[in-house]
Amino acid sequence: MPAGSGDVLTGAHIFAAQCAACHGAQGQGLIGDALVGGQGTLATAKPKRTIGSYWPYATTLFDYIRRAMPYNAPESLSANEVYAVCAFLLNQNGVVPPDTRLDAVSLPRVKMPNHDGFVADPRPGKL
Repeated sequence: MPAGSGDVLTGAHIFAAQCAACHGAQGQGLIGDALVGGQGTLATAKPKRTIGSYWPYATTLFDYIRRAMPYNAPESLSANEVYAVCAFLLNQNGVVPPDTRLDAVSLPRVKMPNHDGFVADPRPGKL
């Protein structure tokens, strides 16, 4: 994890400017995927796979945003901006409180709601 940090409020501003056009003002999805909601839907006929319902690790969120977002300018956000957007999205999903500041130490410690929802592949030679 790189040096830097970001908080929920800063993340809300960055999300509004860089992400909301595709993902909706609150991450509910527009052109792009929904990022918020879906808790309790994975075992239903219409699962909603979002950050808060499906993703097992908060660090995966950081990595994906840093490498692939925003769609029209991937890798353009600074580490501070990515930490802030992660804080905002995790807050929107009820994973972290509104006063959260994330950094290289605190982000990996975030336990995602579906952390235990994945199982290892028992087949030989599979990771």
